Amino acid sequence: MSKIDDDKLPLTGIRVLDWTRMLPGPWCSQMLSDLGAEVIKVEHRGVGDPSRHNPPTYRKGSVYFHSVNGGKESLTIDLNAPDARTLTDRLIEGSDVMLESFGVSVAAKHGIDAASALRINPKLIYASISGYGQTGPLSSIPGHDLVVQAATGLLSPGNHAPAMPGFQTADYAAGMMACIAVLAALRRRDRHGLGAALDISMFDSMWQLGQMGLGSAMARAAGANGEPSLEAWGGNPRYALYRTRDDKTVAVSLLETRYWRKFCVAIGRPELAAEREDPSARLSSHGEMTEQYRRAIADYCAAHDRDDIARAMAKEDIPVIPVLTPDEAITSEHVKARGLLRRVAHADEGDIIELRNPLHSSGLVRNERKPAPVLGADNASVLQRMGFIGAEIAKFAKSGTI
Repeated sequence: MSKIDDDKLPLTGIRVLDWTRMLPGPWCSQMLSDLGAEVIKVEHRGVGDPSRHNPPTYRKGSVYFHSVNGGKESLTIDLNAPDARTLTDRLIEGSDVMLESFGVSVAAKHGIDAASALRINPKLIYASISGYGQTGPLSSIPGHDLVVQAATGLLSPGNHAPAMPGFQTADYAAGMMACIAVLAALRRRDRHGLGAALDISMFDSMWQLGQMGLGSAMARAAGANGEPSLEAWGGNPRYALYRTRDDKTVAVSLLETRYWRKFCVAIGRPELAAEREDPSARLSSHGEMTEQYRRAIADYCAAHDRDDIARAMAKEDIPVIPVLTPDEAITSEHVKARGLLRRVAHADEGDIIELRNPLHSSGLVRNERKPAPVLGADNASVLQRMGFIGAEIAKFAKSGTI
């Protein structure tokens, strides 16, 4: 795909006032920036987004912070300063989208809640991103990913024992849902001139991903017995992880009969593959054949090194894939072929690594993403662009507002 000019991106001309921090909101606003929006990251004066201090670091700055705050400008504000309300009202008036992740009562205390913001700018798209939403008995509890996942029931799918998640699913689900909601609300505003107050919850967003993990519970709630349960968490021997001879791991995903048959032939055990299987067997435990299947796969894997297995399976297009470490994944040939990682020169950090937007080949996102901003580095330029004159900016600086 040829490069596209920034002025032809989908969100060119849209200004986003981003008061969020940590992960869901910043990841969402980085996506909006990639799509062409002007994103102003509003941070607490002198402190900034706490994720600026997340390990590990490059020379100075957090690898994590750089990875979710590219393409933005940093504006610092002390909401407790006497001139803060004057400043925030003007910022809201001049923006198209506002994202915030304050506690339920904090935004209202400072006059930047949805109701106040929409009075100032009726066409504003205002998105609150929180752990459990603006209503409900859990709404006042801080929304960190682990506790949100725990509340969804998805940490123990299929009645398996709970385990620490390996991925911040609730955080990213909320970031993705917020992005979708903002895009939909902007489309509606284009057509009907309406602003919006969006209540985006990590809990709700992850809950929406529960079609498989909550399946048996849904059946029981409807009056059925929920059995047999869908098995996608290790109980199905053909959809599981296995150790290899060199003490590494492969992921086996032989759900479909044709791939199971190809695998059985490849390992010299064709008698294990039935000519036909009932479609319901695909995500089952395979009943009386469970242990026989599991032993055959385990024996094969234990007799070969991980990468030898991968090469043998790839020749036959059989979905048995190495479980890579993060370092291996970063340097993998597939990541390279898909252009998903880029090394970027940074004035303060030396080279940093950018995980590229997966839409980079579509012409929908920026060809290059500016590095994450230094705290408060853009105070003057942002305010000038929003119509503040030099004397006003100097007053805000003198009073400690910015």
